[in-house]
Amino acid sequence: MLDHIVSSVQAPDYDWQAADAAHHLHPFSDHKSLHQGRVRIITGGDGVYLTDDAGHRILDGMAGLWCVAVGYGRQELVDAATRQMQTLPFYNTFFKTATRPVIALADRLTAMAPGDLNHAFFASSGSEAVDTALRMARTYWITRGKPGKRIILGREYGYHGSTTLGAAAGGMVDMHRQGAVLPDFAHVMPPYWYGYGGQMSPEEFGLYAAKQIEDKIREIGAESIAAFIGEPIQGAGGVIIPPETYWPEVQRICRENDILLIADEVITGFGRTGRMFGSETFGIAPDIMTLAKAITSGYIPLSAVLVGDRVADVLINETGEFYHGFTYSGHPVACAVALANLDILESEGLAARAEAKGARLRGKLAEALGDMPIVGEIRGVGLIGAIELTADRRTRRFFEKRGRVGTICRDHCFANDLVMRAVRDTMVFSPPLTITDDEIDEMVARAARAIAATQADVRSEIM
Repeated sequence: MLDHIVSSVQAPDYDWQAADAAHHLHPFSDHKSLHQGRVRIITGGDGVYLTDDAGHRILDGMAGLWCVAVGYGRQELVDAATRQMQTLPFYNTFFKTATRPVIALADRLTAMAPGDLNHAFFASSGSEAVDTALRMARTYWITRGKPGKRIILGREYGYHGSTTLGAAAGGMVDMHRQGAVLPDFAHVMPPYWYGYGGQMSPEEFGLYAAKQIEDKIREIGAESIAAFIGEPIQGAGGVIIPPETYWPEVQRICRENDILLIADEVITGFGRTGRMFGSETFGIAPDIMTLAKAITSGYIPLSAVLVGDRVADVLINETGEFYHGFTYSGHPVACAVALANLDILESEGLAARAEAKGARLRGKLAEALGDMPIVGEIRGVGLIGAIELTADRRTRRFFEKRGRVGTICRDHCFANDLVMRAVRDTMVFSPPLTITDDEIDEMVARAARAIAATQADVRSEIM
């Protein structure tokens, strides 16, 4: 079997499409529909570009899945992994043991993090990090003699991973329909001004959206709620950027009601918003923070949970054994790659670069798309953003059958060798933080062609 696999990878006549359809179950896919078309086989990457087996050079406007912050092809990260594999390819952090890379990374992350997030726990994915954070929050209250504080409060369109616990905390109803509804979870509206703001100003709506959290707490009872979990910017929900009034009010509400605040920074961490952490961008002081994706720029799986002193002191000094962990918690190779990745982020000033290049990207998009009737809003912070496609930009009216127009636009993007993701009818983007001015111009040109083609396809529906 091994000889077959090795030889097939090298064989020019190997039928990759047939093998994929026969054996590979893709994440978040309608497999029947997927196998009726052609799966794009990605064979290489360099900087902000991917290549496929047909020789196309694709501009990756999503940095993989929000994660390839330092771009593809960074030899520094390959070398870091190689050195660690040669020295110690694996050992666990059970049995009263640790390795030097995991200790160094815990020390470095807690020094970088805002506030008093002075303790780090490691896992392999954002979903595992969220599960860990929720377990910690509930264990904290159990230890403090308040086991009734179990409910996790999240938001509609929130995304906190695909494990059952994370999906239950998130607000994606399609995931809930497929077995991710659990007791002790509740949800409130997101701070989505474009979709829900009505006649309110963004500032008024930010306070209104925060008040929905306060109202839900009163409905349930603060004595039953363990934590509120939220992304600084809701990425997979459509790059929902809260008004400036929102997060300060949310923080006040959590503190006054003695509810832990968990910042899910799986997407917004490590420079994406123009600061090292989204919590810094929005002035959030979380009790717990989850990190993944750009911690290694996606080169190898790793995630982290940073824990503030309030929670950590109880877990360390009062809980006793915390019955939770993973074989790969603090994998030495992953931690070594993360350390090298942080070196690049800091030495190249990629957080500040994201702020500057993001402003340029949004300006260029406004020049290219601003007069198109289908474009309702272009928004962003740092190098994360969204383009709302709407039926009537004057009234912010969406298309019927949400998601259809976004899928059309996504396909036009692919045809133009550009990766942008469709969330409902919102096109979202988060290119590598290393993107240059020329690459921004190329990304905008490809996006403009795709959106113009989409507008032509649905012209009769646009007011």
